[in-house]
Amino acid sequence: MTQQTLTQLEQRELFLRRHIGSDTQQQQQMLQTLGADSLDDLTAQIVPETIRLNRDLAVGEPCGEAEGLAYLKNVASKNKIFKSYIGMGYYGTQVPTVIQRNVLENPGWYTAYTPYQPEIAQGRLEAVLNFQQLTIDLCGLELASASLLDEGTAAAEAMALAKRVSKAKQANIFFVADDVFPQTLDVVKTRAECFGFEVVVGPAAEATNHELFGALFQYGSTNGELNDQRQLYASLHDKKAIVVVAADIMSLVLLKSPGSLGADVVLGSSQRFGVPMGYGGPHAAFFATRDQYKRSMPGRIIGVSKDTRGNSALRLAMQTREQHIRRDKANSNICTAQILLANMASFYAVYHGPKGLKTIAERIHRLTDILAMGLAAKGVELVNNSWFDTLTFKVSNRDALLARALAAETNLRIDAAGTLGVSLDEVTTREDLAALFDIILGSGHGLDVATLDAAIVSNGSESIPAALLRDDAILTHPTFNRYHSETDMLRYIKRLESKDLALNHSMISLGSCTMKLNATTEMLPITWPEFAELHPFCPLEQAQGYAQLFDELSQWLAEITGYDAMCLQPNSGAQGEYAGLLAIRRYHQSRGDSHRNICLIPQSAHGTNPASAHMAGMKIVVVACDKQGNVDLQDLRAKAAEMADNLACVMITYPSTHGVYEEHVEEICRVIHQHGGQVYLDGANMNAQVGVTTPGFIGGDVSHLNLHKTFAIPHGGGGPGMGPIGVKAHLAPFVSGHTLIKPGKASDDNGALSSAPYGSASILPISWMYIKLLGAKGLRESTQNAMLNANYVARQLSGHYPVLYRGRNGLIAHECLIDLRPLKESSGVTELDIAKRLNDYGFHAPTMSFPVAGTLMVEPTESESKAELDRFIDAMIAIREEIAKVEAGEWPADNNPLHNAPHTMADIMDPAFDARPYSREQAVFPSDDVKANKFWPTVNRIDDVYGDRNLFCACVPMSEYE
Repeated sequence: MTQQTLTQLEQRELFLRRHIGSDTQQQQQMLQTLGADSLDDLTAQIVPETIRLNRDLAVGEPCGEAEGLAYLKNVASKNKIFKSYIGMGYYGTQVPTVIQRNVLENPGWYTAYTPYQPEIAQGRLEAVLNFQQLTIDLCGLELASASLLDEGTAAAEAMALAKRVSKAKQANIFFVADDVFPQTLDVVKTRAECFGFEVVVGPAAEATNHELFGALFQYGSTNGELNDQRQLYASLHDKKAIVVVAADIMSLVLLKSPGSLGADVVLGSSQRFGVPMGYGGPHAAFFATRDQYKRSMPGRIIGVSKDTRGNSALRLAMQTREQHIRRDKANSNICTAQILLANMASFYAVYHGPKGLKTIAERIHRLTDILAMGLAAKGVELVNNSWFDTLTFKVSNRDALLARALAAETNLRIDAAGTLGVSLDEVTTREDLAALFDIILGSGHGLDVATLDAAIVSNGSESIPAALLRDDAILTHPTFNRYHSETDMLRYIKRLESKDLALNHSMISLGSCTMKLNATTEMLPITWPEFAELHPFCPLEQAQGYAQLFDELSQWLAEITGYDAMCLQPNSGAQGEYAGLLAIRRYHQSRGDSHRNICLIPQSAHGTNPASAHMAGMKIVVVACDKQGNVDLQDLRAKAAEMADNLACVMITYPSTHGVYEEHVEEICRVIHQHGGQVYLDGANMNAQVGVTTPGFIGGDVSHLNLHKTFAIPHGGGGPGMGPIGVKAHLAPFVSGHTLIKPGKASDDNGALSSAPYGSASILPISWMYIKLLGAKGLRESTQNAMLNANYVARQLSGHYPVLYRGRNGLIAHECLIDLRPLKESSGVTELDIAKRLNDYGFHAPTMSFPVAGTLMVEPTESESKAELDRFIDAMIAIREEIAKVEAGEWPADNNPLHNAPHTMADIMDPAFDARPYSREQAVFPSDDVKANKFWPTVNRIDDVYGDRNLFCACVPMSEYE
C-alpha cells in the first residue's frame, strides 16, 4: 500500500477522530479502569450475544469532510430554485444576515438544550418570551405558547384544546372551512380519526348548521379572500363552540387581530419572519388562546417568576403539563417545540420593529394591488375580491400559461378547481411583477408596473376591507423598538447568548437526550440556497437533489435500524412515536382487527410513550419492572395473555431508560407477537445500538429515530428535531402520506402528520453528513465510545454515589442513574440542589428525577474527551464532599452552597454574604478549573411556585431586565 493511499485513508478517518472526544490512549486508560481489553471486549461484556450484529453496516467507508461536502453540493445542485408564488403557508423571506450568522449558524444558540435549567438559560428564554409577546400582540389574545411544530400540528392541537374546554360536551364534530390550507386539513383529519372526532368540511357559513365543539377558519383563505366573520364567530359562541383561526403572521401586521374578531385560538406559521422555506421546515408555529384556557394549552409556555433575590427571572411555566410527568394525561405530545426557529422569528421582529414590519407588509400588499389592477385591466377574472398577498384567478388557456411559467422558472399555485393562484412575499420585486404579467398575459400586454403603482398611490387601495384594517398599536414594548442598527442587534443577540450554557461551553450530560457534537461540517449545508429556498409543494422534478438525499438517507437508516422502509415525515421524536403507532393501528384495521387497541408500556419505557399511545387512540396498560429495573417478564406474559384478543402493541425502550441492556428483550418481542401484537421499539436510546445491534434484528416492527439525538441534528434550545420511523415490510403501506405531494408510494393516501411531506427537510442534510463522514467504522466506534464513556463515569462515581441499575457484568449501556435518595435522607440535600450546584461548576445538570424520582440520569456521549469526563467527575465528587459537610452539621441544611446554588455576581457583591458559613470563593470558584473558565448564572434559583401562582407570560418592563 502506497504512502499516498495511507494518507487518503487517514484523511477519510480524520473526522472520526474529531467526532469522538478521546484519543486512542485515553480510550485505553478508561478501558483499563473498567477491566476491558478493547472496545470490542467491552461491547461483548455489555450487549447480549444473541442480539449482537456479526457484520459491518452497509453504509460505506468513512469520508473526508471536504469530500463529503463536495458530494453533497453535487446532490444539492439537482434541486432547481424556481421563483415561487405557491404560498399556502410558505413564502420567500429575507433572513437578516446578522441573525443568520449569529443565531442560525452560532453553536451558542443551536447546541443549547431545552431550558429545564432556567438559571443558565435566561438568554433564550428572553428570546422566546419575545416570540410570545409578538404572538400575543398580533393575535389579540392573552396567552401564547413558546412555539409548536408547524401550522398543521398547531391546528390539530387547537382541535384537541377545543374538545377539552368547549361547554358543548355532547358534541363530537369539528368543523373545518373548505378554504383552509389543504395540508392543515390533512393533519387535522389524521388526528381526529384517532380521537374519534367527526370532521365536517364545508363553506364557512355552514358551520352553524352543525352541533359542534369547535371550528377552524383561515384568515385569509387559501384563495386569498379576507372575510369579516365576527358575526359567524358570535353565532358559534352561542352554540358553545370554540372558534379557531389560522392566520398569516405577516398579514396580521396590517389586519385586525383575530382575537378582536372573536377567535378563541389563533395559530399559524412564523416562517416568513426570517426563516427559509427549506422544503418544508423546520418552522415555528405560533399559538395563542384566551387566559381561561391556559391549563389546557398545548406545548410549552415561558413565564416570568422571581429568583431568591426577588429579581425577575424566566422559566418554563406549568411544567406539569409535560408528557414526561403527566404521561397519558398530558395536554399534548409536543416534546420538541421549534425554539431555534422561534428565536429567529422573534429576532426578525426585534430587528425590524413595528415600523419595519409594517413597511414590509405594506410593500407586499401594494405589489399585490399592482398585480391585481393589471390583471383586471386585461380582463382576467379574479376569484377573490379582497386580499393581502394572494390572488386567485381564472384563465381559459391554463396549460399554455403553465408552460410559460415553467419556461420562466416560475411556480404558480395550481388549484383543483381549475383556477391558478399567486402569493407575493418579501422578496418579490417590481421586475418579478413584470415577469408575472408576461407569464399570465403573454407578451405585448402593454402594462407598466410604475404606471400601475402610481395609479394605486393616487386612488388608494380598498383590497383590505376597512372593517378589517388594524387600528391598534403592536409591539410597543421597548425590546421591539431599540435594536434596529446591526451594531445594536449584534450586541443584543450576544448579550442573550452569554446568559446561556450550551455545548460550546461544556458537556451537557443529559440522560436520554444525547447531547453530542453537532459538527460544523454537518451544519454547513442547511444554509445552502439549493436546500434552503425550495417550496415544499414545488413539482417533484424540481427537487431531485432532495429526492436523492432522501433516498440515500432512507437506505442508510433502514440498514442502521434493520428495517425495510423509512418514513421521513415526522418532525419530532414524539411525533415519530405517534407515526409508528398509527402505522400499527392501520395495519390492524386492514386485517379486520380494529378492536386491537391495547398498548402495553413497561415502567422503564421512555416518558413520551403513554402520551403518544393516547394520541393514537390506544388504551394503556402498564407493565411492572423488577428490582433490577428490567421488564417483569411474568407480568408481561400475564398481561399479554389476558389482553390477547385486543392487544395492539408493546412500546419498549432499548436499552431501557434505566440504562441497561435487558437480557430478555427477544423474549418480550416473542410474547407480544405470539398474542398478535406488534413491537414498537422506541429509538430514544439508539446511540447505544448503532453498528452493534438493530431494532429490527432484536425483533421490533417499528421504531422512531431521534435524528436530533443519535444523528447529530442539534437541539436548538428545544427544537428543531426530526423523528423518522423505520418499519418492517408489512407496515410499510401504512406509514403517513400527504394530500398534496405524492411520490407514488402505497402509503401516499394515509393522511399526514406534518404540514410538509418530508417534515423538516432542510435539516436532514445534517444526518446525511453525519453518516457519510463516519461510515460503518465510525458509527460503530461512536456507539462503543458512548458506552465506554458512560461506564467510565459510572465506575468513577460509584464510590461516591450509588448507581441504581446495572446490566450484565455490572455494566451499563450509554447512560446511568445516580441514586440520590439515600443522601437526601441523610442530609436533606435534593437532586435539585445538586443540579443547581453543578451550574456553579460550569455544568448543565443531568436529567433530574426521570425515569426514577430522586435520581440524576447521566449520558456523556462519545463526543466528550476523557479530560471533560474527569472534570465532570471531579465536580460531582467535590459536591459529594460538600454534602458530607451538611451531613456532619458543619453547614446548616438551609444555608450551604448547595441549598443556595446557583451563585451569581450579585451574591458575591452582597455585604450580607459574610453571614454565610462558606466563603465567596467556595461559592463561585469551587475549583481551579472554574477559576480558569467561569460561567456565571445571571439569576439565582427561581421560584417555580410563585411563577405558577402568578402566571405572567409576556415581556416585562425593561427596568426589570436592567
